[in-house]
Amino acid sequence: MNNKFDALKDDDSGDHDQNEENSAQKDGEKEKTERDKGPSSGKRKAVVPGPAEHPLQYNYTFWYSRRTPGRPTSSQSYEQNIKQIGTFASVEQFWRFYSHMVRPGDLTGHSDFHLFKEGIKPMWEDDANKNGGKWIIRLRKGLASRCWENLILAMLGEQFMVGEEICGAVVSVRFQEDIISIWNKTASDQATTARIRDTLRRVLNLPPNTVMEYKTHTDSIKAWEEFHGLVNSSGR
Repeated sequence: MNNKFDALKDDDSGDHDQNEENSAQKDGEKEKTERDKGPSSGKRKAVVPGPAEHPLQYNYTFWYSRRTPGRPTSSQSYEQNIKQIGTFASVEQFWRFYSHMVRPGDLTGHSDFHLFKEGIKPMWEDDANKNGGKWIIRLRKGLASRCWENLILAMLGEQFMVGEEICGAVVSVRFQEDIISIWNKTASDQATTARIRDTLRRVLNLPPNTVMEYKTHTDSIKAWEEFHGLVNSSGR
Protein backbone atom coordinates (compact mmCIF):
# COMPACT_ATOMS: atom_id res chain seq x y z
CA MET A 1 0.00 0.00 0.00
CA ASN A 2 2.77 2.45 0.85
CA ASN A 3 4.39 1.91 -2.54
CA LYS A 4 1.09 2.67 -4.25
CA PHE A 5 0.85 5.96 -2.39
CA ASP A 6 4.47 6.90 -3.04
CA ALA A 7 4.17 6.21 -6.76
CA LEU A 8 0.92 8.09 -7.11
CA LYS A 9 2.02 11.06 -5.07
CA ASP A 10 4.63 12.05 -7.63
CA ASP A 11 2.09 11.85 -10.43
CA ASP A 12 -1.14 13.03 -8.84
CA SER A 13 -0.45 15.39 -5.96
CA GLY A 14 0.45 18.32 -8.20
CA ASP A 15 -1.79 20.45 -10.37
CA HIS A 16 -4.27 18.57 -12.54
CA ASP A 17 -5.78 19.60 -15.80
CA GLN A 18 -9.34 20.46 -14.77
CA ASN A 19 -10.91 18.97 -17.88
CA GLU A 20 -9.16 15.66 -17.26
CA GLU A 21 -10.29 15.78 -13.64
CA ASN A 22 -13.91 16.40 -14.57
CA SER A 23 -13.76 13.66 -17.21
CA ALA A 24 -12.33 11.17 -14.71
CA GLN A 25 -15.02 12.03 -12.18
CA LYS A 26 -17.76 11.70 -14.80
CA ASP A 27 -16.39 8.33 -15.93
CA GLY A 28 -16.33 7.12 -12.35
CA GLU A 29 -19.88 8.32 -11.75
CA LYS A 30 -21.06 6.66 -14.96
CA GLU A 31 -19.48 3.38 -13.97
CA LYS A 32 -20.97 3.52 -10.49
CA THR A 33 -24.40 4.20 -12.00
CA GLU A 34 -24.08 1.18 -14.28
CA ARG A 35 -22.96 -1.06 -11.42
CA ASP A 36 -25.72 0.08 -9.13
CA LYS A 37 -28.66 -0.21 -11.51
CA GLY A 38 -31.21 -2.64 -10.20
CA PRO A 39 -33.91 -2.96 -7.51
CA SER A 40 -32.06 -0.64 -5.12
CA SER A 41 -31.18 2.00 -7.71
CA GLY A 42 -33.26 4.56 -5.81
CA LYS A 43 -30.77 4.51 -2.98
CA ARG A 44 -27.55 6.51 -2.85
CA LYS A 45 -24.98 4.92 -5.15
CA ALA A 46 -22.07 3.13 -3.53
CA VAL A 47 -18.59 4.53 -4.10
CA VAL A 48 -16.41 1.86 -5.70
CA PRO A 49 -12.88 1.76 -7.15
CA GLY A 50 -12.64 2.41 -10.87
CA PRO A 51 -11.05 0.04 -13.38
CA ALA A 52 -7.38 -0.66 -12.64
CA GLU A 53 -7.48 1.53 -9.51
CA HIS A 54 -5.91 0.48 -6.20
CA PRO A 55 -8.74 -0.18 -3.70
CA LEU A 56 -8.42 0.87 -0.08
CA GLN A 57 -9.39 -1.50 2.70
CA TYR A 58 -12.18 0.88 3.72
CA ASN A 59 -14.05 3.73 2.07
CA TYR A 60 -13.39 7.14 3.65
CA THR A 61 -15.15 10.50 3.68
CA PHE A 62 -13.59 13.97 3.89
CA TRP A 63 -15.46 16.55 5.99
CA TYR A 64 -14.89 20.25 6.66
CA SER A 65 -16.15 22.51 9.44
CA ARG A 66 -15.67 26.14 10.39
CA ARG A 67 -17.26 28.17 13.16
CA THR A 68 -16.93 31.40 15.09
CA PRO A 69 -14.69 30.93 18.16
CA GLY A 70 -16.35 31.45 21.52
CA ARG A 71 -19.88 30.94 20.25
CA PRO A 72 -21.70 28.14 22.16
CA THR A 73 -22.54 25.27 19.84
CA SER A 74 -25.25 22.70 20.41
CA SER A 75 -25.07 19.15 19.13
CA GLN A 76 -27.60 19.95 16.42
CA SER A 77 -25.89 23.12 15.18
CA TYR A 78 -22.49 21.38 15.18
CA GLU A 79 -23.84 18.53 13.07
CA GLN A 80 -25.33 21.05 10.62
CA ASN A 81 -21.98 22.85 10.43
CA ILE A 82 -19.90 19.87 9.30
CA LYS A 83 -19.96 19.54 5.54
CA GLN A 84 -19.12 16.45 3.50
CA ILE A 85 -16.50 17.06 0.84
CA GLY A 86 -16.71 13.58 -0.68
CA THR A 87 -16.17 9.85 -0.30
CA PHE A 88 -13.51 7.73 -2.00
CA ALA A 89 -12.73 4.03 -2.29
CA SER A 90 -9.30 3.92 -3.96
CA VAL A 91 -5.87 5.52 -3.81
CA GLU A 92 -6.52 7.33 -7.09
CA GLN A 93 -9.86 8.72 -5.90
CA PHE A 94 -8.19 9.98 -2.70
CA TRP A 95 -5.60 11.94 -4.68
CA ARG A 96 -8.31 13.48 -6.87
CA PHE A 97 -9.86 15.02 -3.78
CA TYR A 98 -6.69 15.76 -1.87
CA SER A 99 -4.76 17.43 -4.69
CA HIS A 100 -7.46 20.10 -5.00
CA MET A 101 -8.00 20.72 -1.29
CA VAL A 102 -6.51 23.66 0.58
CA ARG A 103 -3.68 22.54 2.88
CA PRO A 104 -4.36 22.93 6.62
CA GLY A 105 -1.51 25.41 6.94
CA ASP A 106 -3.27 27.69 4.45
CA LEU A 107 -6.64 27.66 6.23
CA THR A 108 -7.71 30.69 8.22
CA GLY A 109 -9.86 31.11 11.28
CA HIS A 110 -11.30 28.29 13.34
CA SER A 111 -11.35 25.46 10.77
CA ASP A 112 -11.17 21.67 10.78
CA PHE A 113 -10.63 18.91 8.23
CA HIS A 114 -11.94 15.47 9.19
CA LEU A 115 -11.21 12.17 7.44
CA PHE A 116 -13.36 9.30 8.72
CA LYS A 117 -14.37 5.88 7.52
CA GLU A 118 -17.52 6.04 5.44
CA GLY A 119 -20.60 5.87 7.66
CA ILE A 120 -18.89 7.35 10.75
CA LYS A 121 -19.64 10.99 11.50
CA PRO A 122 -16.86 13.05 13.12
CA MET A 123 -18.91 13.41 16.30
CA TRP A 124 -18.37 12.07 19.80
CA GLU A 125 -21.87 10.57 19.94
CA ASP A 126 -21.62 8.49 16.77
CA ASP A 127 -22.07 4.79 17.58
CA ALA A 128 -18.58 3.98 16.31
CA ASN A 129 -16.99 6.74 18.43
CA LYS A 130 -18.98 6.88 21.68
CA ASN A 131 -16.90 4.30 23.58
CA GLY A 132 -13.62 5.50 22.14
CA GLY A 133 -11.19 8.37 22.42
CA LYS A 134 -8.45 10.19 20.58
CA TRP A 135 -4.74 10.88 20.72
CA ILE A 136 -4.12 14.64 20.60
CA ILE A 137 -0.95 16.43 19.53
CA ARG A 138 -0.65 20.21 19.68
CA LEU A 139 1.55 21.63 16.94
CA ARG A 140 3.27 24.94 16.58
CA LYS A 141 2.27 26.89 13.50
CA GLY A 142 3.82 25.72 10.25
CA LEU A 143 3.69 21.96 10.90
CA ALA A 144 0.03 21.12 10.31
CA SER A 145 0.14 20.45 6.56
CA ARG A 146 3.03 18.00 6.68
CA CYS A 147 1.77 16.20 9.80
CA TRP A 148 -1.78 15.93 8.42
CA GLU A 149 -0.57 14.40 5.16
CA ASN A 150 1.69 11.91 6.94
CA LEU A 151 -1.11 10.94 9.32
CA ILE A 152 -3.81 10.32 6.74
CA LEU A 153 -1.48 8.42 4.41
CA ALA A 154 -0.53 6.17 7.34
CA MET A 155 -4.20 5.69 8.20
CA LEU A 156 -5.28 4.90 4.63
CA GLY A 157 -2.28 2.59 4.24
CA GLU A 158 -3.28 0.61 7.37
CA GLN A 159 0.04 1.31 9.09
CA PHE A 160 -1.50 1.36 12.58
CA MET A 161 -2.14 -2.41 12.52
CA VAL A 162 -5.02 -2.33 15.02
CA GLY A 163 -7.74 -4.04 13.00
CA GLU A 164 -10.94 -2.00 12.76
CA GLU A 165 -10.10 0.25 15.73
CA ILE A 166 -9.29 3.41 13.78
CA CYS A 167 -12.33 5.64 13.14
CA GLY A 168 -10.74 8.71 11.62
CA ALA A 169 -8.46 11.71 12.00
CA VAL A 170 -8.90 15.45 12.50
CA VAL A 171 -6.71 18.50 11.96
CA SER A 172 -7.90 21.63 13.77
CA VAL A 173 -6.52 25.01 12.74
CA ARG A 174 -6.53 27.58 15.54
CA PHE A 175 -5.08 31.05 15.97
CA GLN A 176 -2.13 30.23 18.24
CA GLU A 177 -1.56 26.55 17.41
CA ASP A 178 -2.87 23.66 15.35
CA ILE A 179 -4.12 20.35 16.74
CA ILE A 180 -3.99 16.93 15.12
CA SER A 181 -5.79 13.87 16.45
CA ILE A 182 -6.63 10.28 15.56
CA TRP A 183 -9.82 8.65 16.88
CA ASN A 184 -10.30 5.00 17.83
CA LYS A 185 -13.30 2.89 18.87
CA THR A 186 -12.30 1.43 22.25
CA ALA A 187 -10.80 3.75 24.83
CA SER A 188 -10.52 0.97 27.42
CA ASP A 189 -8.20 -1.15 25.24
CA GLN A 190 -4.86 0.10 26.54
CA ALA A 191 -2.76 -2.17 24.34
CA THR A 192 -4.45 -0.79 21.23
CA THR A 193 -4.21 2.85 22.30
CA ALA A 194 -0.50 2.33 23.10
CA ARG A 195 0.12 0.85 19.64
CA ILE A 196 -1.66 3.79 18.03
CA ARG A 197 0.45 6.21 20.09
CA ASP A 198 3.71 4.54 19.11
CA THR A 199 2.77 4.38 15.43
CA LEU A 200 1.65 8.01 15.48
CA ARG A 201 4.97 9.06 16.96
CA ARG A 202 6.82 7.14 14.22
CA VAL A 203 4.81 8.26 11.17
CA LEU A 204 4.93 11.91 12.27
CA ASN A 205 8.62 11.64 13.19
CA LEU A 206 7.92 13.36 16.51
CA PRO A 207 10.72 14.34 18.89
CA PRO A 208 10.93 12.10 21.99
CA ASN A 209 9.77 14.92 24.28
CA THR A 210 6.58 15.63 22.31
CA VAL A 211 3.53 15.78 24.58
CA MET A 212 0.79 13.36 23.48
CA GLU A 213 -2.55 13.36 25.30
CA TYR A 214 -5.19 10.63 25.15
CA LYS A 215 -8.72 11.79 25.90
CA THR A 216 -11.86 9.66 25.93
CA HIS A 217 -14.90 11.05 24.16
CA THR A 218 -16.90 10.56 27.37
CA ASP A 219 -14.52 12.93 29.16
CA SER A 220 -14.73 15.38 26.25
CA ILE A 221 -18.53 15.41 26.45
CA LYS A 222 -18.49 15.92 30.23
CA ALA A 223 -15.98 18.76 30.01
CA TRP A 224 -17.94 20.43 27.23
CA GLU A 225 -21.22 20.16 29.16
CA GLU A 226 -19.64 21.61 32.30
CA PHE A 227 -18.11 24.50 30.36
CA HIS A 228 -21.25 25.41 28.43
CA GLY A 229 -23.86 24.25 30.93
CA LEU A 230 -25.52 22.17 28.25
CA VAL A 231 -26.59 18.56 27.78
CA ASN A 232 -26.31 16.54 24.54
CA SER A 233 -23.13 18.27 23.44
CA SER A 234 -21.06 17.18 20.50
CA GLY A 235 -17.45 16.75 19.46
CA ARG A 236 -15.63 19.93 18.59
